[in-house]
Amino acid sequence: MIVLLTVLSALAVVVLFAALVFYLVKIIAVLDSIGGETPSEYSFRSSYLSKIGFGVRAIERQTDHLGPEVTRLNEGLSRAAEGLRSIDGHLVGTIEAVGRQERG
Repeated sequence: MIVLLTVLSALAVVVLFAALVFYLVKIIAVLDSIGGETPSEYSFRSSYLSKIGFGVRAIERQTDHLGPEVTRLNEGLSRAAEGLRSIDGHLVGTIEAVGRQERG
């Protein structure tokens, strides 16, 4: 009886590993169809993953100059905000002065 259970256990382990190998091979095939081999920089992109990578690099190159420009824009907007606060203070003072003139 023990020999039969040992043989069945060994057979179950072999079946488990065979199923594992079978499905891993299928997963690798799907991943290869998505990623494929890495193409050279200027060759035709044949896989979806390489096309996505190419597009992301293109977007990165096209937007490289935005970082310094956004910093300069933020500095300009900060100065404009300070100017608007000053104008607001002057308008409040003017409105208060007009109110005092109307009462007096």
